[in-house]
Amino acid sequence: MSVRKSLFAAVLGLSAVGPAMVLAHHSHGNYDLHEYTYLTGTVQEVLWLNPHSWIHLRVTDEAGSVTDWALEGGGINALTRGGWKPDDIKPGDEVSVRCHRLRDGSQGCLMGYVTPKGGVEKEWD
Repeated sequence: MSVRKSLFAAVLGLSAVGPAMVLAHHSHGNYDLHEYTYLTGTVQEVLWLNPHSWIHLRVTDEAGSVTDWALEGGGINALTRGGWKPDDIKPGDEVSVRCHRLRDGSQGCLMGYVTPKGGVEKEWD
């Protein structure tokens, strides 16, 4: 096969596969999407990233045990469209969240809604 034909085949192959790669997205199958978990805690870190944002939340239960939770949310564009600004939630803020817990029982959730202290619940997706 000539160099020209090889190059054409490579470009044709990439043009067919490229859009599928851009549209590909991972599943949320690792989360229990049938039930919500309710948490209240102190924000340790907020990461505004693409394709997903993260809130790291320190939660103290009724027995006084402290656990750190990693909460996965929508990307920057989704949060902005939902009315969020990067400084709406900061480390040290007290928030309540409603999220879908990881199926394996570890301290992680797929974000649903966030309620800042004294604020109104808003979707974090």
